[in-house]
Amino acid sequence: MIFKAFEINKININKFNIYLFYGENEGFKIETIKEKFEKNYLNKIYRYDEKEILDKKNEFFNSVLSKSFFENEKLIIVSRASDKLKDIIEEIHIKNIQDIKIILSANILEKKSKLRNFFEKEKNLVCIPFYADTNQTLSNLANNFFKEKKIPISQQTINLLVERCKGDRENLNNELKKIDSFTEYNKKISIEDILKLSNLAENYGTSELTDSCLAKNIKKTVNILNENNYSNDDCMLIIRTLLNKSKRLLKLQEEVKISKSIEEAIKNFKPPIFWKDKEIIKQQLTHWPLDKINKMIIDISEIELLVKKNSASSLNILSDFIITQTRTANN
Repeated sequence: MIFKAFEINKININKFNIYLFYGENEGFKIETIKEKFEKNYLNKIYRYDEKEILDKKNEFFNSVLSKSFFENEKLIIVSRASDKLKDIIEEIHIKNIQDIKIILSANILEKKSKLRNFFEKEKNLVCIPFYADTNQTLSNLANNFFKEKKIPISQQTINLLVERCKGDRENLNNELKKIDSFTEYNKKISIEDILKLSNLAENYGTSELTDSCLAKNIKKTVNILNENNYSNDDCMLIIRTLLNKSKRLLKLQEEVKISKSIEEAIKNFKPPIFWKDKEIIKQQLTHWPLDKINKMIIDISEIELLVKKNSASSLNILSDFIITQTRTANN
């Protein structure tokens, strides 16, 4: 059954057990899940990534089906959902399980999506699209925040803040939290303060993401994927960054083979490696021998073609690839 995002407060959540929230507005989805659902479950919340469920299907079913005397109700939140989960969710739906809420959070799902169609047609399931906020919507949210906090601020400063949030509600909420802390001791906030507090003009996540992948730091990689609101449009930038860093590792490994020293290879590399990057590159070199990094470069080229052919699900495809490579880098 289809609902509009603005109708969420009209939905009787006791009537429905399984929800699909899809669309590019990650901030609005996160806000809705937190305010409408999470506060009712506290420590009974279980979070999964789609890939975890597909890799450990039986374990997921046990989590859904199991009950205990101390835990009558629970909330399961699944991130990066796609059509791959359709059969699993259909099986759970048929069992008509009570005392449990399941929320699937997905990026953009096209009209032909099997998962989306299943939710739209079933009257006992909830399907809500979360479309991108306009600058006017974000401006209204910001204005309401500053009025509620009684913080004097010009519309020009609000416009700058909204512009730097790039149409993303979660970015705005994060920045408003910073401002709230800042104005606890400084009752006024200026454009200069916004510029100092906000780093939204720079995409720091892409370099960090690819570095943590190549360093085989699975925890950090997953955290960056979850905390940065990447969109399908970011995929090519991530792929190019990962490819360039992989090619650099290839050249470095070739130098290590000649000099027999990682330190010497890094020291003599052209163009020179920035001093802040040296430690993580050392880590990466220990995980990626020549044969592995050669294969990685080929795999990146193949994933680029796959992403281009499947634009609607490109972020899911790339995220799965990055997580897999992070876990199996030196196996």
